[in-house]
Amino acid sequence: MEVTVTGKHIDITDSIRQYAQEKVGKLPKFYDRITSVQVIADRYDSHRFQVELIAHVDGHEHVVASSQHDDLYACLDETVDKMGRQLHDLKDKLRNHKKHGPE
Repeated sequence: MEVTVTGKHIDITDSIRQYAQEKVGKLPKFYDRITSVQVIADRYDSHRFQVELIAHVDGHEHVVASSQHDDLYACLDETVDKMGRQLHDLKDKLRNHKKHGPE
């Protein structure tokens, strides 16, 4: 799985990049067909951050999660949690999908 970390109006330090890669690296336990994840961190106010995750999933449309917080690391944690729930729900939906044919 390829992880890309970019920043808008913020410099991405090595510690931020490493933390993001570590957190995003746990997502395949929810759904193993993730090909790549984009992490976009944005500072849109002097003390407010937004993090958006875009997961590219093999054979499905991409999954997007975002959150806002005063602390960048807490914002990243919250966004990864949201993404984990979405991927878990997607896996359940695909696993439990039953095709109904003519009876």
